[in-house]
Amino acid sequence: MSTTIHHIIEELEAWAHPLLQEGYDNAGLITGNRQDACSGVLISLDCTEAVVEEALEKGANLIVAHHPPIFKGLKRLTGRTYVERTIIKAIRHNIAIYAIHTNLDNVITGVNRKIAERLGLKNLRILDPKRDILQSLVFFVPKESTQQVLDALYAAGAGQVGNYDHCSFRSAGTGTFRPNQGANPTIGQQGEDEEVSENRVEVIFPLYLAEAVLAAMRRAHPYEEVAYFMHRLENTHQEFGSGMIGELPEPLPVLEFLQKLKQSMQAECVRFTDLPDKPVQRIALCGGAGIFLLHKAMSAGADVFVTADVKYHEFFDAEERIILADIGHYESEQFTKDLIYERLSEKIANIALYLSTIRTNPIRYL
Repeated sequence: MSTTIHHIIEELEAWAHPLLQEGYDNAGLITGNRQDACSGVLISLDCTEAVVEEALEKGANLIVAHHPPIFKGLKRLTGRTYVERTIIKAIRHNIAIYAIHTNLDNVITGVNRKIAERLGLKNLRILDPKRDILQSLVFFVPKESTQQVLDALYAAGAGQVGNYDHCSFRSAGTGTFRPNQGANPTIGQQGEDEEVSENRVEVIFPLYLAEAVLAAMRRAHPYEEVAYFMHRLENTHQEFGSGMIGELPEPLPVLEFLQKLKQSMQAECVRFTDLPDKPVQRIALCGGAGIFLLHKAMSAGADVFVTADVKYHEFFDAEERIILADIGHYESEQFTKDLIYERLSEKIANIALYLSTIRTNPIRYL
């Protein structure tokens, strides 16, 4: 059986689900049919006409790009802009384009982890963990059926808290009901009140697993009608969120660190604020435009905040409390395609994977 584009997308979304993307984003399938057989995958930071042409040359009918070529709605496809020309070429040649953007920024094994690894940081954690990601499910089940339902929920991804899994809470009680006409009860008779020794069980799970978790509960539960309710938790989730912070193995003189940063990230240049006369060790970072995390980096006690797309007046906001270092948007995210390649190489065995050789950075330096 041939591998479809859908199979590739499933692996990507199990890693960085689209529900984790920011509200302004357009991650997901941009062009193409999920059910088409996949002839090969070309992985790139951006998707341009040249990248589509490269996919054609390699015989790959799926492009996985970090940046979606379409951010805003297109009202026409006339070939007037590079975005329109890219989409027209992809559709004309039946090439699917899939973007894995801020959802990949927002997972602990995503874009920022790759940067941190290149800098040799340790003790890594999310700089700004996301709220409203966790859901709580409460349901009622006969005592003797509790474990079979829990096992199904655990298999669907519920009950994981940090480094612990199979987490739940239960309390005993008595459930009452009366089956009406048309009911097909597992316990009891139509028209008769029934009392059952039940457990009230609670588990938590990420929002994007809700459909799978509910389906697993219904399949494993003995009742025809399952009594349950869900609510969103305000707890932060330590594996999802923006930016990352970690530590160098040893403190470094600040200029030595900046040289290491430039070399490790293959940056043409580094723009930075005034340098304090002290070594640095705690490093915060955010691939792409991350200035919105500056104060989070300060609050976390970072010596340096590495990001991109910093405007002139935003450099003043560092207020000599932190070194703000801008390495460029492309430079900060260029190794994301390697990250995606590594992930798919682990999960997909029978499809050709290609790293794009096109340097899509539109910026040149003297």
